Amino acid sequence: MKSYAQFCPVAKAAELFCERWTPLIIRDLAWGSTRFSELQRGVPLMSPTLLSRRLKQLVAEGVVERRPQENRKGWTYHLTEAGREFIPLIDTLGVWGQRWTRRDLAEGEIDLGLLLWAIERSVEADAFGKSPAVVRLAFTDLPNGQDVWWFVNQDGQCELCLDDPGFEVDLYLSCTLPDMIHIVRGDLPLVPALASERLEAIGSSAARKCLGAWLNLSPLADVRPAYES
Repeated sequence: MKSYAQFCPVAKAAELFCERWTPLIIRDLAWGSTRFSELQRGVPLMSPTLLSRRLKQLVAEGVVERRPQENRKGWTYHLTEAGREFIPLIDTLGVWGQRWTRRDLAEGEIDLGLLLWAIERSVEADAFGKSPAVVRLAFTDLPNGQDVWWFVNQDGQCELCLDDPGFEVDLYLSCTLPDMIHIVRGDLPLVPALASERLEAIGSSAARKCLGAWLNLSPLADVRPAYES
C-alpha cells in the first residue's frame, strides 16, 4: 500500500481504505461474503492473485481476520472490530453514489455475472413460504447459454443454477439485462416495471405478490437521484 508520508489520521486511514478494490472487498464482507470464491464474484475484474494479496494485507492491518473452514480445506474471511467501523463509510459512499452518479449504464457496467451475484446474495429465500421455491429468470437480449437462470430457494438459502434444477417453477421472470440492473439499482421501481411490461412475471397470484419481498432490494434502491431526468 502506498503511503502519503503524513502523520494525519485522515491520510493514514486513506492509505488503507482508498487502495483500489479495498472498499469493494469490505463492502462484500459487510454484506455477508466470507469465502474467497464469493469475494471473487463481487470483484470479477480483480485477479485472484491480487485479491489474495489484498486480503493478506487487510489481515496484517487488523481489518480482516482469517478463520479455518469447518470440516473442509480453506479459509473464511471476516471483518474485525476495526473493519466493521468502515461499514458506515461504505453505506455513506453508496448513498452518495445513488444521489450523484446516476446516469445511463456504460457498456462496461452491463455485467451479467455481477447482477446474478447481487440477486443471489440479497434475495429473501423464504419469501414464498415454501421450500423449495424456484424463480426462473430469462434475459430477452442475451444469447443461448447466458439467457436463462434458475434461483432455487430452499432452507433459507438461495442457489443460482444455469441448468434446470428439476423442480417446479413458481415464478417466471423475463426482461432485458439493462432493465434488470436498473430494477436492482433502484432506477426502475418494481411496480412501474411490471406495469410497463419491461419486466414480465408469470406465476400464481400468490407468487407474483411475493416478488418484491423475494427481491429484497437494498435500501439504496430508495435513494433518489439529486437531479431527476
